Amino acid sequence: MEDRVRAAAEGLGVPYEVMPCDPALADTAAFCEHYGIPPSHSANTIIVSSKKEPRQSVACLVLSTTKLDVNHTVSDLMQVRLLSFASAEETIALTGMMVGGVTVLALPDSIPLYIDAAVMKPDYVIIGGGSRSMKIRMAPEHLRRIPNAKVIEGLAVLRELKIEN
Repeated sequence: MEDRVRAAAEGLGVPYEVMPCDPALADTAAFCEHYGIPPSHSANTIIVSSKKEPRQSVACLVLSTTKLDVNHTVSDLMQVRLLSFASAEETIALTGMMVGGVTVLALPDSIPLYIDAAVMKPDYVIIGGGSRSMKIRMAPEHLRRIPNAKVIEGLAVLRELKIEN
């Protein structure tokens, strides 16, 4: 899968950086803390599927500081009322990639890609690399070159901060 991701990144014809990653640290919070990446520069690819037949799936790219608006924005985009996050097993079946490594760079052509407009704001973003052993760093404007990609305002909302006393 990593070779496919590198080929997809090369195919965009844009600069990017491969970042090796300890698979045990691939989950966003651990990755950001260990590698010194601000969470506002880390983007997660989330697979969402309809619950009813015929099943439809989409990939959504959101900053780790935000929460995907599944019940409103994604539901409206898909024109489907009942949605759920794909399980780890469904994600592998649909993308060939494990959670913690899913990337927008090597998705099957049948899966539309929605990118939250907030992802486009930082000077760089870190996205999955197709496995839990690799991440990709690139300028977010280059994500617009990905086939099937659409930048959507309001795809995600800021996460509420939990303050503990």
